[in-house]
Amino acid sequence: MKLSDFDFDLPENLIATRPVRPRPAARMLLAQGDRFSDCHVQDLTTILRPGDLLVINTTRVIPARLTGQRPRDSAQGPVSAKIEVTLTEPCPDGTWRALAKPLRKLAVGEAVVFSETLQAQVVEKTPEDVVLRFNLEGDDFDLALDRAGQMPLPPYIAGRRAADAQDRDDYQTVFARDKGAVAAPTASLHFDAALMDALRDNGVNFAEVTLHVGAGTFLPVKTDDIRDHKMHAEWGQITAPAAQAIRDTKAAGGRVIPVGTTALRLIETAATAPGQIAPWSGKTDIFITPGFQFRVADGLMTNFHLPKSTLMMLVSALMGADRIRAIYAHAIANQYRFFSYGDSSLLFPD
Repeated sequence: MKLSDFDFDLPENLIATRPVRPRPAARMLLAQGDRFSDCHVQDLTTILRPGDLLVINTTRVIPARLTGQRPRDSAQGPVSAKIEVTLTEPCPDGTWRALAKPLRKLAVGEAVVFSETLQAQVVEKTPEDVVLRFNLEGDDFDLALDRAGQMPLPPYIAGRRAADAQDRDDYQTVFARDKGAVAAPTASLHFDAALMDALRDNGVNFAEVTLHVGAGTFLPVKTDDIRDHKMHAEWGQITAPAAQAIRDTKAAGGRVIPVGTTALRLIETAATAPGQIAPWSGKTDIFITPGFQFRVADGLMTNFHLPKSTLMMLVSALMGADRIRAIYAHAIANQYRFFSYGDSSLLFPD
């Protein structure tokens, strides 16, 4: 299939820059095969059945966007220049890969000062990014980053407004626990504690997995033939209790419904056979496109995605390309809000 097969026209006024409050008040388009219903996230309490299993991603977004100064000596004396950095991935040796702007100005060996307590040295540079070694580690680094950093809002929001204190709450899920993501699993942003309690009271179960969402989730697909696209790798983990909960749900005839494409990609990575999944830990670069055979996911709760993105390809694989085009046409015609802070959909192939 070609990249153009996953394109569509989206009016800019439908790109959400703030979420609705309360979180479950967001609209939700329920698609069951060819049948569409306009609902709200809070209606999950009547849509889901006892014995259904929601798979949620417990990753926690770090304030990965930093603004610093690059001090240097010049003919006129000491000067400094502004540098913007977005951390993308921790390395095994304690360094961090990061996007930098302007990248061309940075050189290996240079220092960047982010605050009175936080600074880093450039230890490697590629045509796309840099590797930084910070002066702090562990809890000291986490504390300094929390004070100096901002939430790494997606480009389509950051281009319209700057991140602020409200995003510290808005861009974090209610069950965020494991630090490491530089983008939120946005389908999960629609949940609050009251909704989760109501779902549990109705017999809906939850399985917790972790996938640290990377900045690569926003990278555009540049190849016309989608088979030539290389997915970014992200670290994830499925514990033995989570795998058992999925197997038990399938065996009992319940539905396994990942909340978000991150959770779906992770459980399909770990699936060993139809209805079977094993504990798993590592990096996944699974690329789900039309023709993919889903082994454990029976549906998907997800937001509305960017044109020509790998996530559009994923939902097309689940629902069928023609059906997804109809779903998105319905969403646009009915003024659903798109992308990270936008509305939701609940997709069942049949």
